[in-house]
Amino acid sequence: MAERLEIGQIAPEFTAKNQRDEDIALSSLRGKSVVLYFYPKDDTPGCTTEGQEFTALYPKFQVAGAEILGVSRDSVASHLKFACKYEFPFSLLADPDETLCKAYDVIKEKKNYGKVYLGIERSTFVIDREGKLAYIERKVKAAGHAEKILAIVEKLAG
Repeated sequence: MAERLEIGQIAPEFTAKNQRDEDIALSSLRGKSVVLYFYPKDDTPGCTTEGQEFTALYPKFQVAGAEILGVSRDSVASHLKFACKYEFPFSLLADPDETLCKAYDVIKEKKNYGKVYLGIERSTFVIDREGKLAYIERKVKAAGHAEKILAIVEKLAG
């Protein structure tokens, strides 16, 4: 179990493969704000909505000096299919062994139709230019979330 993450602490470092099978390291994004959003599964309704909203606002995130990274337990191949289908302009990071999920403490007990299982709790972390956690939101509702995060990133940009 990861330690409880708090605003102001250094974000857990990681390197993970994106949908193009490229290594993406958090440390390589220093100097930019990073929106790290965890979602349960590729090509499901809520995850698609969230991705599409981040895509629609992506130019504004770029102007604010921010990069967006989506993370789920899906494979690189699954991410490629999902990203291509909806033309996502940002990286989707594959975390099949839950390394990132555990570092950011997003694996939670969930219930669906009476069945209990462990899954990703939709969560977003905004990491500032120095690599510190600037904002944490858990139990995210997908619709309208990207706009809320954009306002936070724009505030960080000054």
